[in-house]
Amino acid sequence: MQKLAKREEQIMQVFWALGKAFIKEVIPELPDPKPHYNSVATMVKILEDKGFLSHEPIGNIYCYFPIIAKEDYQKHAMKDIVSQYFDNSYPNMLAFFAKDQKLSEQELNDIMRIIKAKKDDTI
Repeated sequence: MQKLAKREEQIMQVFWALGKAFIKEVIPELPDPKPHYNSVATMVKILEDKGFLSHEPIGNIYCYFPIIAKEDYQKHAMKDIVSQYFDNSYPNMLAFFAKDQKLSEQELNDIMRIIKAKKDDTI
């Protein structure tokens, strides 16, 4: 799976939220400054070529929809981040967030609860 550029990822976030959409419905959901219709159409075509979107014709226009789930992209993106910035170590990543991002005690407890629940699922 390819890594998305910033604007491509913003467009995919809109499609993941909306499910199906026409290009004209995507533009208002993007952050300012709003890109021109033609720019979004070009990026949507690129996302189709990369295998993230597909379309169905409705009359003489296309309605686009994601074919890669947000969760699948999240997994892929997180693996890249862990590999590139944390020596391929999830404990290093968690330590970074615990120390450098000043997680609250409640947030740390939530993380521990999630880890314990995952551990119980594998037994």
